[in-house]
Amino acid sequence: MPVIETTQKLVAETYEQLERRLQIVRGRLGRPLSYAEKVLFGHLDDPAGQELDPGEAYLLLRPDRIAMQDATAQMALLQFMQAGRDETAVPTTVHCDHLIEAYRGSATDLDAARTTNSEVYDFLRSCSARYDIGFWGPGAGIIHQVVLEKYAFPGGMMLGTDSHTPNAGGLGMFACGVGGADAVDVMAGFPWEVLHPDKVGVLLTGQLSGWASPKDVILRVLDELTVKGGTNRVVEYFGPGAESISCTGKGTITNMGAELGATTSIFPYDTRMETYLKATERGEIADLANAKADLLRADSEVLDDPGKYFDVLVEIDLSKLEPYIVGPHTPDLVRPASRMRADVLANDYPANLTSGLIGSCTNSSYEDMSRAADVARQAAARGGRAHVTLWVTPGSEQIHQTIQRDGQLQDFETIGAIVLANACGPCIGQWKRDDVKKGDRNSIISSYNRNFPKRNDGNPETLSFIASPEVVVAYALAGRLDFDPSSDELEAEDGTRYKLEAPAPAPEVPEQGFVISYEGYQSPPQGGEEVEVVVSQASERLQLLTPFPAWDGHDYEALPLLLKAKGKCTTDHISMAGPWLRFRGHLDNISDNMFIGAINAFTGEAGTGRDLQSGEKGVGFPQIARHYKADGLRWVVVGDENYGEGSSREHAAMCPRHLGAGAVIVRSFARIHESNLKKQGVLPLTFMNPADYDKVQERDRVSVRGLAGLAPDTPLEVVLHHVDGREDTIQVDHTLNEEQIGWFRAGSALNLLHEQSDQAQGSA
Repeated sequence: MPVIETTQKLVAETYEQLERRLQIVRGRLGRPLSYAEKVLFGHLDDPAGQELDPGEAYLLLRPDRIAMQDATAQMALLQFMQAGRDETAVPTTVHCDHLIEAYRGSATDLDAARTTNSEVYDFLRSCSARYDIGFWGPGAGIIHQVVLEKYAFPGGMMLGTDSHTPNAGGLGMFACGVGGADAVDVMAGFPWEVLHPDKVGVLLTGQLSGWASPKDVILRVLDELTVKGGTNRVVEYFGPGAESISCTGKGTITNMGAELGATTSIFPYDTRMETYLKATERGEIADLANAKADLLRADSEVLDDPGKYFDVLVEIDLSKLEPYIVGPHTPDLVRPASRMRADVLANDYPANLTSGLIGSCTNSSYEDMSRAADVARQAAARGGRAHVTLWVTPGSEQIHQTIQRDGQLQDFETIGAIVLANACGPCIGQWKRDDVKKGDRNSIISSYNRNFPKRNDGNPETLSFIASPEVVVAYALAGRLDFDPSSDELEAEDGTRYKLEAPAPAPEVPEQGFVISYEGYQSPPQGGEEVEVVVSQASERLQLLTPFPAWDGHDYEALPLLLKAKGKCTTDHISMAGPWLRFRGHLDNISDNMFIGAINAFTGEAGTGRDLQSGEKGVGFPQIARHYKADGLRWVVVGDENYGEGSSREHAAMCPRHLGAGAVIVRSFARIHESNLKKQGVLPLTFMNPADYDKVQERDRVSVRGLAGLAPDTPLEVVLHHVDGREDTIQVDHTLNEEQIGWFRAGSALNLLHEQSDQAQGSA
């Protein structure tokens, strides 16, 4: 297949470049390197001149490829269309997985999606053809599963416009979730810029057994480091325990590194990756990797004394792990399944489950499905059925066809499961529920990755818990949250009681091989520059972009405070998914969801605040922002810790920018969101004294001063003008470097990119 041939050539070239660049960097550093450092430094744009200072320097890197999912690809491609290029500078793919609503089942839901989203799919398909981009249509699979099957390779670097792009770290790739503007830079031939990350090492010993699974490894790490513990860090797994985990199991672990806030997570190349590459028609790539094995793992000195080379070292004995369940409302609220009953009682969680859901980009491999199907078979043999609806999502058409051939799908259907399309579905809010009304308090359990309020079904009262697929099936059979699969009995329909056994070890790849599938894939045609990309001016779903205005050269004076957010303010709170996904290609329409999930610190209510121009209370934040914009005013948002945690969605930065945001001032930022704000020309500022957050009052006007002298490592002054005439002057930090300050002055990174592209063409 052309996909594989292109990748082989790319891999060989990548390894040559890694060796050449690392020879330069080794001469500069004079010390052993971890595996993550080898891949990172091996992709430096300027290995001889690049400043190398973790936590301080911004690295300019040359990724090997780009992958985009359909929800974020719309805005990324709309931006790329302004870059003035005829094709992407690196191999790029688009994957249609986010816009398929889960409701009745695979076939019905896919038909509905193709009808409902036809305009968007036509745009993505034609835009991909125009700019030499590979296109995977709806039903082909979830982006991260397809990337693992077709494109990921050890030692490579990839950017993806989805926060769970690090899934490819399970195949030894330095894969990072970014906003579309970062992807556009690379697609246009410019380097990717990222803060030089610190290093977290996770030493794995022992071997998983019983109910414990790779999912429990990352849940254990989340327990150790929390959702903020990976910010501006790379998490590198190694040790004898790592070698005992399958390639797809490694992918589960690196996938949920996004929940740590990590720049990425990665495993070194080993025989388990070789097995997976050969099983997915990439034996030649395995041969290339085998020939460069020393390049694809940490230096021996690092492995012999890891505490000396990692900033943080976590040690986990896999033999001691037990199955964990996390939640609700955050993926780092961790407890073993054996403690679930006590937690249900202590916290008054609804004990009766309403749904169990398995699959997603995190846990939809052949191995995952096989272990979960083992649990289903045990129950079916005793006449048992799921006591709640069990939803099953294969990760790709390749997985779907393979588990259909090998019987796992039938095992699930025998206990009453509904098989959904090969798509994200309920994991990202694309779930139409008839069984629970909005506002009804209920519990669900899934093998997904995120469980923020409203994340799965739009209901703030749904308590979402996360576990491995096999544990989820066990809980679906029980129908209750106060259950321990390792010790409690289940009741069959005839009244007999039985106890589940831990699932047997499952093959990491099928004994008969995968049913290899390229269904839904379209290669870009020759002469793509002749393809016309049409966007109707009357469209409600797509809108061509207008460049944001450049900075006017003045300080921000007395800007109204739009919102002071209390507690968690994730990208879901800032720009919700679910039904709003339909507007991801229309900036003005999707801006009507801006901050509708954010909690107002002054009222405790979500989505509404005070209009300082009219004095009216209880007005929706989008309406207030539009009022300010109509009056020619910029505005300010104040936030708490880890502001912007969660998805990579750049709409959480673009919508505020579109409606007039001038600055966001917080106690701390999540990495991707801070980068996205910079790209869109919004100032991301942090309180030098976190207690200054408490000084912000509801009717404040906010001045940001010193913008003419904006410079790296130079604080700015913020003045809070209170309604009673008093003022508080506080200091704020920023992490803008010289190039990023250029983005701010130009109005956005895309504006500057366009200027540079025009200059390059002019000089040519």
